[in-house]
Amino acid sequence: MARLQRLSPSDELRESSRLQVFETIRAAGQIARIDIAQATLISPATVTAITADLLAAGMIEEVSPEAAKGAKRGRPRVALKVRGQAHLIAGMKLSHHAITTLITDFEGTELLCHEIPLPGGQSSPEDLCQQIQSALNASCAAADLDPADISGMAIGMAGVMDADRGFIYWSSSLNQRNVDFGAYLAQHFAMPVFIDNDANLVAKAELLFGHGDRHTNFIVVTVEHGVGMGIVINSQIYRGARGCGAELGHTKVQLEGALCQCGQRGCLEAYVGDYALLREANVTSGVERHRDLASLYAAMADGDMMARSTLDRAGRMFAMGLANVVNIFDPQMIVLAGAQLAFGYLSSDKVIEEMRRWVVQVDAPLPDVRVHGWGNKMWAKGAAAHAIEEVSALRIREVANHAG
Repeated sequence: MARLQRLSPSDELRESSRLQVFETIRAAGQIARIDIAQATLISPATVTAITADLLAAGMIEEVSPEAAKGAKRGRPRVALKVRGQAHLIAGMKLSHHAITTLITDFEGTELLCHEIPLPGGQSSPEDLCQQIQSALNASCAAADLDPADISGMAIGMAGVMDADRGFIYWSSSLNQRNVDFGAYLAQHFAMPVFIDNDANLVAKAELLFGHGDRHTNFIVVTVEHGVGMGIVINSQIYRGARGCGAELGHTKVQLEGALCQCGQRGCLEAYVGDYALLREANVTSGVERHRDLASLYAAMADGDMMARSTLDRAGRMFAMGLANVVNIFDPQMIVLAGAQLAFGYLSSDKVIEEMRRWVVQVDAPLPDVRVHGWGNKMWAKGAAAHAIEEVSALRIREVANHAG
């Protein structure tokens, strides 16, 4: 995709105003021009000019006015809304064993959710791109859509990455480090493709569709094959200066401890992640007794002492990690998500109580800890929301370039 020309400072200001107006319309669902001006503190004349540009670009549309209930005189206001037909958007969640694709319109209305299996393990960048392409093609075929009609796609995947550059320092999905994955994706897709840490996109989904709409500062902790974290500060996702922030799974909980899949030792993930639990349980028993977590948790329920010991240690380590999160960030809320939470152990009263004992004690309520059973579809919904934001910004830039 060709880069858009750099804007002058005055054009950047106009672009910022257009984006503010557009996002105000999106957030409201439907809103009149005068109400946009009041919400954004942009003059009514400027709002009228900006919305004219957005209408001409096909990004928004007017809604047929209806007289307000009880109105006795005056012409009803014409409302504006995002034009859902303007663009098709795809959001993907890459888990260790599947790719889940959600296709939406530009308003975020779901058109299709489709999942294909992955063989597991790590892939080369080229192979992973082909798997992503196959997932998109299969999803479009199921919805009777042409992949060429997708305007943009966002992919959530585990790893340490610079989302702005599309650069992956390390991911459990790739067999190489320091990969310019954005360049690989550009070779396979004509549309813009964006990547982000999957936990960040769960946090975005929580912010837009879950408990986060009532909180401005909260943390999402995900536990699946690995351990991830999404940080929301003042209703914005925090990524760090290099895009490498929020790596809770790779904070150290034991000096020279268990080996993590990142290559270092003593990471929280090396005691709590799916692979870590199975490794510990099977090494302790001397044979491969457990091939999945369901087997391990079932053994604990049946009174197996080695399974109990493995999971008890994981619970203590996880409680330590959560206590560190509270001590560092002091969030309003912590949301626990991910497939492993379905077993209930890591969110048990025992684990949460241990977390509370390790938190710095002050005479104020501790953050609420909630479990949200996000399935892969909701992770993909967070990715789709990210893609909608990014495609909106690109289209606003094009409007700014072509406006007088």
